[in-house]
Amino acid sequence: MTVSAVPPALAGYAVQSPFSDPGRHAALLDVLPTDIRELMAVVRNVLVHYRASGIDLPPERLAAIDSRWVDRILDVDQARHGTPLGAPRAEVDRVACCCRDFTLLTMAALRHRGVPARSRIGFAGYFQPDWHYDHVVVEHWDGSRWVFSDAQIAPAAHWGFDPADVPRLVGSSPPRRPPFETAGQAWAAYRRGELDVSTYGVAPGLPFAGGWFVRDEVIYEVAHRYRDELLLWDAWGAMGPDSVDPVDDVDSVDDVELIDEVAALLLAADDGDEVAERELAERYAVDPRLHPGRAVTCLSPTGTESRVDLRRRAVIALAEPGTTRSKQTTGDDLADPGRLPPPSPVGGVVPQDDEPATAPGHRGVAEHSHMEPRPPGHGVVGGVR
Repeated sequence: MTVSAVPPALAGYAVQSPFSDPGRHAALLDVLPTDIRELMAVVRNVLVHYRASGIDLPPERLAAIDSRWVDRILDVDQARHGTPLGAPRAEVDRVACCCRDFTLLTMAALRHRGVPARSRIGFAGYFQPDWHYDHVVVEHWDGSRWVFSDAQIAPAAHWGFDPADVPRLVGSSPPRRPPFETAGQAWAAYRRGELDVSTYGVAPGLPFAGGWFVRDEVIYEVAHRYRDELLLWDAWGAMGPDSVDPVDDVDSVDDVELIDEVAALLLAADDGDEVAERELAERYAVDPRLHPGRAVTCLSPTGTESRVDLRRRAVIALAEPGTTRSKQTTGDDLADPGRLPPPSPVGGVVPQDDEPATAPGHRGVAEHSHMEPRPPGHGVVGGVR
């Protein structure tokens, strides 16, 4: 597929975002397979899930999960191997990551060839019965339709589908419960009383599940839709476990109404409603509860918490868990705070005036530390962040 064949409305998705841009490593993507199944196999050769693999990674290897940008992920790979991405790598020597990074690298390779691709946030029900893991898949345009592909998993009969073409049952009225539910779908079904929201989260037995968690995933879904493909432990805006059941919390009524409206727009946009797509893009551009602005708080599974300036790609170190926060500059400080406008090629978003990018302040490192013991039989446990 060539860029000239891309529908104008999708052209922005065929361009690299700041997160997917391979930068100095672009030549590595030149020789990657054009077949999606072969491409996904190469991505699995480069990356290893930091929990689902079952490998006990030393701290210096685990730190790679916060790489955030594709060029930095490839920095780690090339410093370790210095070979084409298709050259075999032992699993233990691959770059530690989560499901988001399998999608990000696949998306980078597709966009490199001019193929529209975007990251979709939601829940996978195919890893374990009666549990819906938070998960990320790549959605790409094959010339006639959008296709879901789960680059993290290899083909196997027990999935019941081709990972390169996961059944894409999106929008407001899917014919059945999708194997991969978008966050917007999960929220809407929760609000209709059609699902047990306590089974939607990081993993069974962990406190990262429920209504507040699905609410946060809706915010992630909007950000990723407009090419802000942030880490799943980045926090901003309206995020946080302030109420386990946000619908019954009087203090969060405004946020619940916001997420209701945003989820409805997401579903309508997936149904092909261009007006809903434009409205969603415009709301994302101006609402600080939805848009990360210039800086986010990174609540890393490594156990550290930091503020990250997305414009300068600089880290401001904050406190270790349980200690008083103190800023220690490890990069450029946020001396010029402001908002980073979302990319304009997709949503036609108008850049905004600078304004302070404040920390959410309500999410602790423990919320997304995800360093609890792995569940029994953890082989591939899905999204497990």
